[in-house]
Amino acid sequence: MWEVTTEAVWRALLVPQLVLILCVLLGGVLLHSMNVLITATLLPSIVGELGGANLMSWPTTAFVASSIIAASGTSLVSGRFGNRRAFSGGAVVYAAGAVLCAGAPSIGFVIAGRFVQGMGGGLLSALAYVLVRSAFPEPLWPKVFGLLAGVWSVTVLIGPLIGGVFASYGHWRSAFVMVAGIGCLLGAAALLTLPADRQSDHAVGGTFPAGRIALICGAIALLSATSAATGLAVEAMLIAATVVAFVLMMRTDRRASSPLLPSDAFSLRSGTGAGLWMILLMSVGYSPLAIYGPLFLQRLHGVSPLGAGYMVALASLAWTTAALSVTSLSEEWPPRLIIMGPSAMGAGLAGMGVLMAPGPVAALVPPIVLIGAGIGAAWAFVLQYVMRGAKGGEENIAAASAATVQQAGIALGAATAGLVANASGLDNGLDPGSVLRASLWVPLALVAAPLAAAAIGVRLNRMSYALPSKD
Repeated sequence: MWEVTTEAVWRALLVPQLVLILCVLLGGVLLHSMNVLITATLLPSIVGELGGANLMSWPTTAFVASSIIAASGTSLVSGRFGNRRAFSGGAVVYAAGAVLCAGAPSIGFVIAGRFVQGMGGGLLSALAYVLVRSAFPEPLWPKVFGLLAGVWSVTVLIGPLIGGVFASYGHWRSAFVMVAGIGCLLGAAALLTLPADRQSDHAVGGTFPAGRIALICGAIALLSATSAATGLAVEAMLIAATVVAFVLMMRTDRRASSPLLPSDAFSLRSGTGAGLWMILLMSVGYSPLAIYGPLFLQRLHGVSPLGAGYMVALASLAWTTAALSVTSLSEEWPPRLIIMGPSAMGAGLAGMGVLMAPGPVAALVPPIVLIGAGIGAAWAFVLQYVMRGAKGGEENIAAASAATVQQAGIALGAATAGLVANASGLDNGLDPGSVLRASLWVPLALVAAPLAAAAIGVRLNRMSYALPSKD
C-alpha cells in the first residue's frame, strides 16, 4: 500500500539500523551535490592562480560527463563488487579526484581531478537509489526518496557559502582537501553500516560495454560542443547528433547480455519505460531556471549574485518541501500527482518566461516555486513506478538507471536552453536586447517537456498493471 500512517512510517525509519544506513546514503548524495556548488564558487580563485580562463566551464563539464558515464555503468560495477563495496569505492574514487584537484599545478589537472570526482559521484548518486530498494521496506521508499531530494536543497544553501569561505581566505586547495577527507570517512562508514550484499546484488556480470560507453561519451562531447558552436544550424545538428548517439546506445544496449538500462527503457508500453521518460522530460524542464535564472535576474532587475542565487534556490526548497509533504497523502493521490506535478512545472516555466522581463522581482517567486514544487510532488512516485514495474532480474538495473536518465535530461535541457539562448542573441554578448529576448524564449521553449511528461503520466495511470498493490 502507498500509506501506512505518517507516524508509523517515520517511527520505522528512525530504527537505529535504518538511520545509520540513511545517513550514509544522504552523505553520498550530499558529497556529490555540494561539491558541484563549492567548485563553482572556487573557480574564479582557481583560474586567478592557475590561469585558463578560456577553460573555466570545463571542470563542471568534465564532472557532469563522467557522472553520467559512471551512473550508466553502476549496475555492472555493483554486479561485480556488490552494492556495499561499490558505494564505498565510489567515495574513495571521489576523494582521489579531490586530492588531484588540491595539488593541481595547472587548470588541466583540475579538469582531470573533476573528471575523476564525477566518476565517484556518479556511482554514489546512482547506488543511493539502488540501496533504497534493497535496504528499506517498500512503504518507506517515498519518505527516503523525499529525504534524498531534500539534500539538494541543503547543498544549494551551504555549498556556495563553504566555497566562499575558503576562497575569501585564499585557500581554495584546502577546500578540496576537506572534501577528500569527508570522502574517505564516508567510504569507511559505508563498509561498516550498509547491509551485506545479497546474491542478487552480484547478478549482473559480463564484459565492460566499451562500445556503449563510447556512444555515451560521444553524445556528451556533442552536447558540450554545442555551447562553443556558432550558428543555429550547427548547434541544431549537434543536438540531433546527440539524440542519434543516445538512440544507438539504447538499441545496442537492448541486445546486450549485460545491459546498462532496463530492457523496456523508454517504452511507453511499460511502467518502467514510461517512468524513465517522465524522469528525462522533467529533468529537461528544470534546466532553464538553474542555468539562466541568475543571469536574467541580475541583468534585468539588478539583483545581486547572492540574491539571485537564493531566489533560484527557492525552487530546490519547494522541491524538498513538496517531496516530503506528499509522501503522507492517501493512496489515491500518487496517480494524480504524477500528472499535476509536471503540469505545475509547465505553468511555472510559462510564468517565468512571461514575467521575467516586466517583473517585479516578487512576481517571479510563484513561478519559481511552481517549478520546484511540481517536480517534487511527482518525483518519488515516478521513481516508484520505475522500480515496481521492473522486470524480474532487472530491479537493480532499473533503480540505477534513474540517476543516469536524470543526468542525461539535465545535460539535454542545458544544451537545448543554450541553443535557444544563442538563437535569441546571447552568442554575440550580453547586450540588454539579447538578454530580454532570451528571458522570454528560453523558459517558453522548454514548457513542452514537462507537459509531455504530464501526458505520459496520464498514460501511466491507464495501464492496468501500473503500481500493483504489494503487501
